[in-house]
Amino acid sequence: MPTILLIRHGENDYVGRRLAGRLPGVHLNEKGRKHAHEVAEALCNAPVKAIYSSPLERAMETAEPLAQVLGLPVLPRPGLQEIDFGSWQGKTMKQMARMKLWKVVQGSPSQVRFPGGESFSEAQQRMVAEVEDIAAGHEPDDLIACFSHSDAIKLAVAHFLGMPLDNFQRLAVSTCALSIVHLPKEGPPHVSHINQVLRFEIRPPEEKKDKKREARVESRES
Repeated sequence: MPTILLIRHGENDYVGRRLAGRLPGVHLNEKGRKHAHEVAEALCNAPVKAIYSSPLERAMETAEPLAQVLGLPVLPRPGLQEIDFGSWQGKTMKQMARMKLWKVVQGSPSQVRFPGGESFSEAQQRMVAEVEDIAAGHEPDDLIACFSHSDAIKLAVAHFLGMPLDNFQRLAVSTCALSIVHLPKEGPPHVSHINQVLRFEIRPPEEKKDKKREARVESRES
């Protein structure tokens, strides 16, 4: 039963702002590089046998710290790369939200083919086939790391859970988070973890909230 660690790439300046898709030259930002090293620290003693990655820069860069710690190469696998979003690639979140297709993307993704790109169904089949092919090339007890992208990982996890494609948007995959899938030679797959975040950040309170709190204190004291 090979165990597959599906790991999303780290943060970059497109996350939450634009759809990076398969655009070249999208690199990790400072926070993304920090979290990639945290992934390496968390997995430095894990018996990982091989590291595979989407060939896009942000995924390869996330995989590299773990590869250096473990002394393994990062093996690019095209089937692990991001969905081909076609003409949507590079658009801002606001631009996409104004499109009629956006509601279909969120509610009925099985019906969506991106203009000039692939459908969610094709992307799911491609991602699942790649993960299963990788697993087939390893021993039953091997632990394998695969670095990929949010929607690609969600589609794969949905498949291994037996979820309908139209429900895959209910899953969440954070940057540098792990989802773990066990793939036996016989029998159904087993998903043991989804969106396992390996870091914990405490954000300082916003300045506005501080001012409101100070005003309440002053009013009580007066």
